[in-house]
Amino acid sequence: MSRDDKIGIAEKPALVVIACGALARELRAVVETNHLERVKIACLPAKLHNRPQLIPEAVRRKIRALRPIGAPIFCAYGDCGTGGMLDAVLQEEGVERLPGAHCYAFYAGLDAFDLMHEEEPGTFYLTDFLVRHFRRLLVEGLGLDRHPELFDDYFRHYRRVIWLAQSPTSALAGEAEAAARFLRLPLAVRETGYGLLQSDVLKRVA
Repeated sequence: MSRDDKIGIAEKPALVVIACGALARELRAVVETNHLERVKIACLPAKLHNRPQLIPEAVRRKIRALRPIGAPIFCAYGDCGTGGMLDAVLQEEGVERLPGAHCYAFYAGLDAFDLMHEEEPGTFYLTDFLVRHFRRLLVEGLGLDRHPELFDDYFRHYRRVIWLAQSPTSALAGEAEAAARFLRLPLAVRETGYGLLQSDVLKRVA
């Protein structure tokens, strides 16, 4: 077991949450704010989103490593671009996950996200995590710092940016504005809080 996989063995947790690293900060805030001392979090690297085909088996390995703890396991992932492969693994392992295709949907709420998408399919979504790591994940991750000529290939079909803000601050707002300027798109802000990320964890330990 890795260090994360050894969590809570001395005292059996009420719930173990296998989380995408992009949700780690927000999930820990949910746990701390609601005094959920017996909810334990085990994160997988956020960089798996660059190769979503690797997510299902990474989640399976984490589930099997954590199962000896004997606590219920919940998966804090959307489908995350796996095309249903993550759901197939979770069904085989008997583990539920957050609803929706990705974190944008369960932060905003599924109906609200569907309305935003119908209103403008060409929307580029930001979360607090993506705002904080925009340069590393988007600019450098897509190679745009080295090959700016690729910009139109990636972004020509986008029409706006929406920042789904979990815990907005003036500093984050400045970074979101800078991201929108880089993308050459207008920015809108929707304050979502933690959305279904919070309610789904709370209902499992109520």
